Amino acid sequence: MSPHPRGLLPRTLRGRLSLVTLAAAALLMTVLTVVFNGVVRHRLQQQADDHLRTRATAVAATVDTTGPAVRVVEVPHDDALDADVWIHAGRVRLESPPGVAADGPLGGAADALAADGGRRCVTVDGPEPVRMCAQPVTGSGGSAATVVTALALSPYRGSADTVLYASLALDAAVLACTYGLTRLAVGRALRPVRTMTEQAAAWGALASERRFGATGRPEELARLGDSLDALLDRIRAGLRHEQQLTRELSHELRNPLARVVAELDWLNGRPRSPDEARRSLAAIEDAARSLHTICDTLLDDARGAAARGGTADVRAVLVRLTAHLPEPGPVEVALADVADGLTAAVPAALLERAVAPVLDNALRHARTRVRLSATHEAGSVRVEITDDGAGVPPWFTTELFRPGRRAEPDDGHGGAGLGLPLARRLARSVDGDVRYEEGHRPGARFVITLPSGQPGPPPSHRVGSPRDTRRDRG
Repeated sequence: MSPHPRGLLPRTLRGRLSLVTLAAAALLMTVLTVVFNGVVRHRLQQQADDHLRTRATAVAATVDTTGPAVRVVEVPHDDALDADVWIHAGRVRLESPPGVAADGPLGGAADALAADGGRRCVTVDGPEPVRMCAQPVTGSGGSAATVVTALALSPYRGSADTVLYASLALDAAVLACTYGLTRLAVGRALRPVRTMTEQAAAWGALASERRFGATGRPEELARLGDSLDALLDRIRAGLRHEQQLTRELSHELRNPLARVVAELDWLNGRPRSPDEARRSLAAIEDAARSLHTICDTLLDDARGAAARGGTADVRAVLVRLTAHLPEPGPVEVALADVADGLTAAVPAALLERAVAPVLDNALRHARTRVRLSATHEAGSVRVEITDDGAGVPPWFTTELFRPGRRAEPDDGHGGAGLGLPLARRLARSVDGDVRYEEGHRPGARFVITLPSGQPGPPPSHRVGSPRDTRRDRG
């Protein structure tokens, strides 16, 4: 069982802050009340002692110590003066108050004070507390006497109790006001937080463009609003990244899935010979492996693992890409000017996925010819993809690599505007890039740069591997 009774604590922040403030105020008021009432009681006792000493001084004026024996001088109307007064000559009691027992506690206390011979005061507790003070009287004749006066403390203690009760009532009122004002102040201070909570609940979807902002709020809540806005931005960025990954996966999986569907339709169209069936199954298997590779590559890039170690034979990857282009079609694809042994310091799957969308874009917009080339340049591999199409409109060059943007969405060509952004993102994930050369005419030229996997320049012998294919651009 938990040692802290959490169930007794208020559930709201306002309640807890009010409780903490109330506890602190109660502690402070307790200390102040104890100190104040202690000072009051001490001061009242001093007043009682001063009153007793004043009476003792007045009584001492009636004691004659000039002779060999102490003598009390009788004065007219001394009844009030003699009330609660003891006069001693040494240890001998000369006078005592009428009606007070000689052997009672007050008489005993008076005898003790006279025997002590000093100027001091004591309190005699009983049904009614009494304060007693001794005043020595010394005369020129060598005789000594002691005057003891007594005073009931009930009025003084009654005053002290009244002050105590009044201070306790004041403490209770102050604590009640403190608790109420604290709840009110904390409630007003937390009102913006409640408003922000209601706003967040009302917005619902994380894709909302609305933000908390910091206008008109205290500095602490303004910083909280900025932090929540930054958190919402990160969440929205994560959602956009997931949506983009989903679109890119569907975009990249489209061609291999189309190959699988085409081969299955071809197999189901009419009976095939064993050799034809094996070739179709081999094509389906190759498309399935491509699907697996595409998924792994894009997921690795999403996890930030795309730049893991590996090298790729650039020529082999480009040959593989051109070999899987559907045919026939009116566009000729020429693979030329690719050096033997040219390697890139990236996995082959990533190189293929960076080049494939750019090649697909070139085939979609070319009129008759697409040319691929790859060279070693300043520690990098440079892959150029050139087509003889209409090129990129000048007004669209700034939007070219933004996801989902197309220059002419109704031009009849397929595509979702995701290929080029995906290629650039994959290339940049391994410190490469994809860029469009605006000065190239006619058509369009895209350049893909990737880290080189070889220390020096490649061999001078270059092999051209032209492959003609006809691709329908519809």
